[in-house]
Amino acid sequence: MTELNVAEGELTPVRLDEVVPFNIDVLDARGRAVLLGPSLTAILDRHDYPEPVARLLGEMTVLTVLLGTSLKFSGKLIVQTQTDGPVSLLVVDFVTPDSIRAYARYDADAVKAAVATGNTSPTEMLGKGMLALTVDPGKYMSRYQGMVKLDGSSLEEIAHNYFKQSEQIPTKIRLAVGKLITRDNDGNQQTTWRAGGLLAQFLPESEDRARQKDLHPGEAPAETDLSVYEGNDDEAWAEVKALVGTVADSELIDEDLGVHKLLYRLFHERGVRVFEGQSVVDQCSCSRDKVESLLRSFSPEQREESVENGKISITCEFCSTSYEFEPAELE
Repeated sequence: MTELNVAEGELTPVRLDEVVPFNIDVLDARGRAVLLGPSLTAILDRHDYPEPVARLLGEMTVLTVLLGTSLKFSGKLIVQTQTDGPVSLLVVDFVTPDSIRAYARYDADAVKAAVATGNTSPTEMLGKGMLALTVDPGKYMSRYQGMVKLDGSSLEEIAHNYFKQSEQIPTKIRLAVGKLITRDNDGNQQTTWRAGGLLAQFLPESEDRARQKDLHPGEAPAETDLSVYEGNDDEAWAEVKALVGTVADSELIDEDLGVHKLLYRLFHERGVRVFEGQSVVDQCSCSRDKVESLLRSFSPEQREESVENGKISITCEFCSTSYEFEPAELE
């Protein structure tokens, strides 16, 4: 990676839709930060989601981008929630090195009722269920999947729980989504979206320093030694967490501030190093050939049931592209 200068006054211009890796060597920490703009706006506008749904999907997209750009191989990261709340499904795919697509499924009436009563927090919108992270390295290697319960917490807290339980890497994440309303020269209202994210991880050379405390067992017998579940963080990691915890939502989505200035503001006293960024784009992986291959895998009876007005029509849930086939094409 190419190291960039982060001295004040010599910062790289603000770039949207670019993930910036960084290291804080003296604190044994590294991470990534991003400010999404046009790519997220395109994803959310495509389906005209209600604002509470759009905000949740925006957070999930930022989280997926931060994780997906860390993959060191050609493959795919899929982050998905399935819950019993008004927003029953969130799914975001990241295909290395830079393609992102996202989709949400929700109960329109339930979301409308929640907006009317002001109950639009992540707890109310998601309800309870599971969050799954699936790493697909391709057809010649096995998939890996980690899961964590959705228990009414925010996506930030759920991500922290995932890393604590599945990855055993001390991790601190901040996510924020903002809706911007402007007017063009003709006075027409325009809506754009910004979503920012910051992920920091503690990766010292000594495994003992990096090891997280085991999860507390809850109600345990009186003779159980609970000391293993207690204790303070490493001082370096405690400092990183404290600094990341000071970041306001407004800073994460501030286009005038940008990622590089934010990292400088947070960590310049510790000598933060930033590296050349990785751009991300709104790009669906669907194609006519893939849809045709899928339809050919169906039985003739199943294809016959799909015929309407003499044609078989398939619409991609992610990008809303429609594909039409004559039944004879698939015989």
